[in-house]
Amino acid sequence: MAETATKHVRVSEKTYERLKRRKRAEESFDDVLERLLDDDRDLLAGFGAAAERDGKMADVHDATRRASADRIERFAAGRGDEE
Repeated sequence: MAETATKHVRVSEKTYERLKRRKRAEESFDDVLERLLDDDRDLLAGFGAAAERDGKMADVHDATRRASADRIERFAAGRGDEE
């Protein structure tokens, strides 16, 4: 990591403890913050990407939903009125 100008950020005791729990042995608090911010950015980078697909994902989802509903119906039919 390249050294740049130092900035101080005030955090609450609760936030400090949360950061401390996420800190790995070899990391500085700056490293922790950078890693967490990078993780957040990567998570959001693909948000909405599935909506741009050609419909294949929707087809798979629908097929899975139908198969699940069929399994539930078969299970219910085999169960009878046991209550």
